Amino acid sequence: MTRSVAGSFRRGRIRPIRPGLPVTGASVRIMQLRYAFRLDPTPGQRSALARAFGCARVVYNDAVAARERARAAGEPFPTAAVLSRTLLTEAKKTRERHWLGEVSAVVLQQALRDVEAAYRDFFASLKGKRRGPKVGAPRFKSRKDARQAIRFTANARWSITSTGRLSLPKIGEVRVRWSRSLPTVPSSVAVIQDAAGRYFASFVVTGTRAA
Repeated sequence: MTRSVAGSFRRGRIRPIRPGLPVTGASVRIMQLRYAFRLDPTPGQRSALARAFGCARVVYNDAVAARERARAAGEPFPTAAVLSRTLLTEAKKTRERHWLGEVSAVVLQQALRDVEAAYRDFFASLKGKRRGPKVGAPRFKSRKDARQAIRFTANARWSITSTGRLSLPKIGEVRVRWSRSLPTVPSSVAVIQDAAGRYFASFVVTGTRAA
């Protein structure tokens, strides 16, 4: 990176998530940090993002529906590999879902992982193995939801260009309003549209904090 490339929703506030294990005795703790910034996509990029949001939402809902059908029939839940094959690979060959091929495959795979995580949290909550408030069963997502989001992991080949734009597969180089520097290279980025129609990029990076 050749320039300052970081910030957050709340003017520089950094939100730690999922503290890790100490790496130097008990004095330093590895953490994941999120930095978020406003995005200014072009009209064409907004259309591409809307397409990605929609495809990810459809895949998420298809995965929830597949799991609920299995539950109603008293059958084992389909594995992640089975869902990937039926809801992505095979679905793209059909007339009803061929348009899934228009967006990054990583975005769709992440939607499946999000369903797995949602069910994992739900079952852990039912068994009392999850801290915090009870978590309900995963619900279907709607295009009318106030928040739409997609996530690009490292293997999605997204990048920050030399001119400070966020390059996203099948979307293009999006202008970012940078406000501060990132401490390390981010491992993933989520693109979010809020209820007001604003766009944000939320980067996850690894950092440390005194224990």
